[in-house]
Amino acid sequence: MRTPFFRHFIPFIAISSAALLLTACGSGDGGAVGTDASRVAARSGEVPTTDVVSAVRKDDAVARLLPAGTTSLTVAVSVGGTPPGTTYLDDGTTLTGQDVDFTKAVARVLGIRLKVEQASFEAILPALDSGKYDFGASNFGVTDERRETIDFVTYINDGQGFATRADSELSKITDLRQLCGFDVATAAGTTFEATLEANKHVCADAGKKAYQVQTYSESSAIWSSLQQGRSDIVMSTINGLRYAVAHQQGLKFLNEFHRLDVGFAFKKGTKLAPAFQAAVNKLLSDGTYDRILKKWGTSGSAISTSRISPPELKN
Repeated sequence: MRTPFFRHFIPFIAISSAALLLTACGSGDGGAVGTDASRVAARSGEVPTTDVVSAVRKDDAVARLLPAGTTSLTVAVSVGGTPPGTTYLDDGTTLTGQDVDFTKAVARVLGIRLKVEQASFEAILPALDSGKYDFGASNFGVTDERRETIDFVTYINDGQGFATRADSELSKITDLRQLCGFDVATAAGTTFEATLEANKHVCADAGKKAYQVQTYSESSAIWSSLQQGRSDIVMSTINGLRYAVAHQQGLKFLNEFHRLDVGFAFKKGTKLAPAFQAAVNKLLSDGTYDRILKKWGTSGSAISTSRISPPELKN
């Protein structure tokens, strides 16, 4: 039987962030959140609800790797609205998604309580350094630039891809110069936005009209922009694009562009990383890991072992 990630929900619009307790022993993740529009409930008939976490038990040897006295941690999550990313079930209060399952499973292995706070995707990483959150769990891709200020513990391999309308003549994007002259929609504060902005010069270099980067704080706004013709292409997570295309008419997945390891994000120099790494590896060894990926249809994103802040993957 599935139990809610949030036992009680305080609407985000009423306060700046909702802070709630999750008891690891009793219960059982790029997008952003910040308005009622982002709280679009996912229909349970379309989103898997299989319980793959409640059977996970504390591993004392792994738990001993935590800093002495650690019994609870604050985790920041963003609600993207498109599974396998973090979204709501049709009750409008229960969060679900691949990152949610991994977060709950790791907490159970470590035997800790989680204080869960919602935040916009782009706000989480900067807030880790201030100590506002102990870690973030929102499909954060591991890049060399981010590793300068953030520590990561990897748990899947995802990355960047493209999708468009089914009637588009586009078939594959292997070079960003193919985007020249198009309007490209993506989520604010993500590796997608950074990649697009850093490479806008390729169009001018080739004597072509620049592509326009359209950023949105809500997944629903990205897809509306594409469906209504305000955008030509969406750049987002490979897994998120595949799910969206499978559940929305008139869209097609173009291709993977750049694979990235994805991990829990921490303040640079954190002492939590070894415990989280061991917890992920425990899930890999006991079969929970495979069950989570199978639930979300993301087995192609499996990793063989968790790593701490590995170098960015180079395609």
